[in-house]
Amino acid sequence: MARRHRMVKASPAAVWTVLADGSRYADWVVGTSSSQPVSGRWPSVGAAIEYEVSLGPVRLTNETVVRHCEPGTLLELEAKAGFLGTARISLQLRPWGEHCLVTVDEHPLHGAAGTLHNFGVEAVIQLRHRAMLARLARVCEAEQAHSKNADDPATAGSGARHGAGGAAHA
Repeated sequence: MARRHRMVKASPAAVWTVLADGSRYADWVVGTSSSQPVSGRWPSVGAAIEYEVSLGPVRLTNETVVRHCEPGTLLELEAKAGFLGTARISLQLRPWGEHCLVTVDEHPLHGAAGTLHNFGVEAVIQLRHRAMLARLARVCEAEQAHSKNADDPATAGSGARHGAGGAAHA
């Protein structure tokens, strides 16, 4: 089971706002080039998003379904990856002072991913989680900074741009 954590310099509420927007997964989930809600009201249990994975010229469409949700603290997903099978992905948020400790853990449930799961695959998942959590941190920290600037009368008219969208793909 791949498990990794990261301190995000944003409030748990700011992190949850990003997680609770199914159309924003491509902003922080490594490997996705677009995402959109397809059923239910994300992140309610049973809701699903569809996303596209680009591997060079090959584009695959997959789906992720919410299996458990405790708003503001826990989101558990089942990612469906075609012939590779499915995986359970859990994102837990904990307040840490004024920041948020995000823990992600993932393990295969069904299909080839479960059969082929070994130490090498685990290492690759760890690298993916490191990159994913870094992207999530950038998106959330930019969101919170933008929100603070919008609330601050001294900077509200300064033309500060919302930087979470494209910057997360860098």
